[in-house]
Amino acid sequence: MSKSPCIKVCEFADDICLGCGRSTREIKQWKRLGSAERSLALAQADMRLLALQATGRRKYR
Repeated sequence: MSKSPCIKVCEFADDICLGCGRSTREIKQWKRLGSAERSLALAQADMRLLALQATGRRKYR
């Protein structure tokens, strides 16, 4: 299983972490997700992070 993508920023806007791009639901369920579900969550988080970066709202550690 893949390691959590958390970067310890944990600031949220519209239910999305500005650091890792995951939703609060994805964060809460991370340990219970299977490999395919984690891959999907990471792909969605990457897309969210690109959108946050484009609007200047992405946070970095």
